[in-house]
Amino acid sequence: MRALVASEFYKLFKQGKTYYALAALFLIESVVLISAYFQGATIIDILLDNLKQSFYFEGSLLNGNLLVYLILNSLWFNLPLILMIIVSGMLTSEYKDRTVQAVMLQPVSKWKFMLSKYIVAIIFTLIVVVLVALSSFLLSYGIFGKGDLIVYLNALNFFEQEDAFKRLIWAFFSGAFSMVFFSVASLTLAVFFKETTKTWIVAALFLILSNILLKVDFGYSFINSVLFVKLNDTWQYFFYHVIDWKLIGRNTLMLTIYIGACIALGVYVFDKKDIG
Repeated sequence: MRALVASEFYKLFKQGKTYYALAALFLIESVVLISAYFQGATIIDILLDNLKQSFYFEGSLLNGNLLVYLILNSLWFNLPLILMIIVSGMLTSEYKDRTVQAVMLQPVSKWKFMLSKYIVAIIFTLIVVVLVALSSFLLSYGIFGKGDLIVYLNALNFFEQEDAFKRLIWAFFSGAFSMVFFSVASLTLAVFFKETTKTWIVAALFLILSNILLKVDFGYSFINSVLFVKLNDTWQYFFYHVIDWKLIGRNTLMLTIYIGACIALGVYVFDKKDIG
């Protein structure tokens, strides 16, 4: 298994699209920062003109904490999409090049081969989330400095610098579970569809529908609390005034179960199907 995992990492970082995808993420971050640099202060002044007359805010509201939060919001669709393209390609590219058949001629168990891909997909996803978090904090703090964070979720919520930093860290940690779910889901889709273009289209559709259905109230509290599409904004709960740790823990557990189910399904189907 170690050899298979090492081989998958080698193949993943050897392909050029992995680095193009990472560059795309940092480009998105740069666009958000540049836009905020030229227009952010004006927008905040308009929104909070009346509040500034009644409340005292420490430092500039256009600060690193706000920018990290904006980057979080901008990446939470782009990031899973890019991850799904890269991760699904770990299998579809091998179908295209017919290297899957070559590997299966070796004394390698199909389930171990597939499981190694899921392991690498999870580790790679976590690495990307950490890199995005580090770059977001370093660039945002370096350019805009620190200060209080203002967030609008049903109402305006204000967080002091230290509290905001902790909440942002927890948000990245929580969001990593969603990113891992979409990554392993895309790899499972690749098991079924095999072809690169088909897999990318279905994966993108899956992500779009997940984001649309996230806003839909299904009318039943049980469905709203366990359906996977309702769990992917759990990271936002860290920006309410009172953090509902019980809800966050339950959602994280449910996402972990979905991740395990996707992996089990993909490994089982790949192990049973004929590789031709």
